[in-house]
Order: sequence, then structure tokens, then C-alpha cells
Amino acid sequence: MAPYTVVRFASRQCDPCPDRPACTRGKSARTVNFLPRHLHELQAGNRTDQQDPRWKRLYATRSGIEGTICELVNAHRARRSRYHDHRKTHVQHILTGIAINIERLASRAHPHNPRGLTAFQLYLDSRDLTWECWWRQGK
Repeated sequence: MAPYTVVRFASRQCDPCPDRPACTRGKSARTVNFLPRHLHELQAGNRTDQQDPRWKRLYATRSGIEGTICELVNAHRARRSRYHDHRKTHVQHILTGIAINIERLASRAHPHNPRGLTAFQLYLDSRDLTWECWWRQGK
């Protein structure tokens, strides 16, 4: 946890202020936390970097991966393993990942369930590989 500098204003300072409704909704007076200068500058630099199109492109990849992990955990109950051994758990994760990819590839063939292209499908498209039923074609 970062060492904040905490500033508390007294009620006698905040109550008569005309901007109080825009500042705080609490019954007591306003409290403000300040980071140390080096951490504040680092945070400001990170926020500036996040406006760069290159950073947004890299983060788009990460957000796709996070969506896949969310699907793995929530839809396929991968938070807890059926097995006690690390190797067996790893195999379970690999097979579940393969099942997710097959589900996604198969869902592209059905117009009633549209969804965006996954990173895996974009990878296949970038190499001009067909992926509608590529696992059945004996490649």
C-alpha cells in the first residue's frame, strides 16, 4: 500500500462552501488523499501512455485474453480442478481450452449466435488458413 498524505477538512470549512455538493456528498467534511510526488508522476505518465494508439492496440490483445479467462472460469468451472495433481490439472486446462476454441470456431458457422473474432481466429485468418471446420479436413 502506498504511503498517502491524508488531508481532512473541518466541517466549518466545508459547510459554507457553495461548491460542496460538487465536492463531496458525505455528511462530514471532505478528505483528500495525495500520493508521494514520485508515485503521482508515475501514475500521470501511465495515464498519458494509455492515450497512445500503440498502447491501446496492445491492451486490446490483453482484454481479449481476459475475456477468454473469464469464460474459462465462469462457463467451464475452471477455478477449481477436478484433480489433485498439477500435471492432471494442467491437462484439464489444456483440454478445456481446446474445447473453448472448438466451440468458438463452430459458433462462427451459426448465424444465430454472432460474436467477434477471437485472437485464435484472427491468427488463422492472418495466415490464410480456413477455420470453419479445419480440424475435420485432415490438415
